[in-house]
Formats: sequence, C-alpha cells, structure tokens
Amino acid sequence: MSGDVKAARDWSRERLRALGWTETAPQTVDAVLLTVSELVTNAHVHAHSNAQLVLTWDTRCLHVAVHDASSDLPAPRPPSTERLGGRGILLVDALADSWEAHRCPYGKTIVACFHPPDVSGPGGHQA
Repeated sequence: MSGDVKAARDWSRERLRALGWTETAPQTVDAVLLTVSELVTNAHVHAHSNAQLVLTWDTRCLHVAVHDASSDLPAPRPPSTERLGGRGILLVDALADSWEAHRCPYGKTIVACFHPPDVSGPGGHQA
C-alpha cells in the first residue's frame, strides 16, 4: 500500500510541476500532495480497494478525484486520542478549497478542489 501512495504522490507532483505550480504555488502543491496521500490511503484502508486517481485542471480549480470500490461515503469524525486514524477527511477539509463525495455505480469518488494563489504580479502569471 505505501508504494501505491508514494507512486500517486510522485505522479501528482510531476503533473503539478508541468503546470508550473511547484515554482509558483509550492504551498498549494504541498496541500494537494497531502490530500492525494490521504485519499489514496483511505481507499486502501477503509474501502479495501485500489484507488483510481485523476487530476483535472480547468483553469480555475485543480480537481483531485480518487475513486474506490466502496459505496460508503466518508463521514468526518472528531479527532480522538483513543484511535490512530480518523483524521484523513478532516485534513482534506482543512487543505482543500472544497470537496465532495458521491456514490458511483461501482463505489464512490471523492473530489477535492484547489485554487492556486493569484501570482499575477510582476514576472508572474495566473495559473
């Protein structure tokens, strides 16, 4: 499983580099990569499933979509000192500009949206 999470992060980092975000929006890149890690991990741990990862850039929002084979929608749980897990969706909620989960015919998809910071200043460009 950890190899799958690392592969998903590495693949995502390359896509973000191609968008120029590693230079112009490094904090957003960190948030996206942590979200990818959490969602792919959740697919393995909670859905007992492989994860399908899709990144889509529509010039306003980077959509990070992870599909797994479970139709159980995530429910944010308050952090607890009694259990190790349960913070993944809370992290996604804190990191992403928005997120949603919806059932599909063969499982569910969770989509997190990230808006890059405005970098349209001298020498910059809007991502």
